Amino acid sequence: MSIFPYELYGPEGLAARWVQWAAATGPWRNPVLDRTGRYAHVRQPKDVWFLAGCFGGAVERRCTIPSDRPLFMPAFNMWCPDGTYIPPLPQARGTVHVDGQQHPVVTIDAAKLFDVRGAFLNPVTRVRRAVPMWVWGIWAMVDQLPSGEHTVCLDGTDGHGFSVTATYHLVVR
Repeated sequence: MSIFPYELYGPEGLAARWVQWAAATGPWRNPVLDRTGRYAHVRQPKDVWFLAGCFGGAVERRCTIPSDRPLFMPAFNMWCPDGTYIPPLPQARGTVHVDGQQHPVVTIDAAKLFDVRGAFLNPVTRVRRAVPMWVWGIWAMVDQLPSGEHTVCLDGTDGHGFSVTATYHLVVR
């Protein structure tokens, strides 16, 4: 059994890695902008599989993932470039369901700035230079899923009318 990356990097480190991953691809193949799951595999690290939400509204994605990696995803998150602090949102809510069962979520406030070097026109930093970043959110860590078909649904809101839903139909191999 492998060590979950959360134990290696801590919650803040894993959230920072997720933001760096989301920024690493431009708008044409970016997993956060992806409407179908076609680009879910792009730039995935070797020790964890990141799932992405969206920039509002709902998406439904289909993809194949390896069976040897745990999953890490935001039910709801916010990032702010150039060192602007994001205060926690007390009315924000987030849930994650795996195969219809609610999965635990944790609130992560990356209290230290971290650098994000994004791809050209990426949706996170919009620039290629290194940008200091904060991230805050409600996240889930899911152990490796057994081979077969699974459904993972991420659902979150800021508590003020903005919401995101991403449903993944996964084939685990």
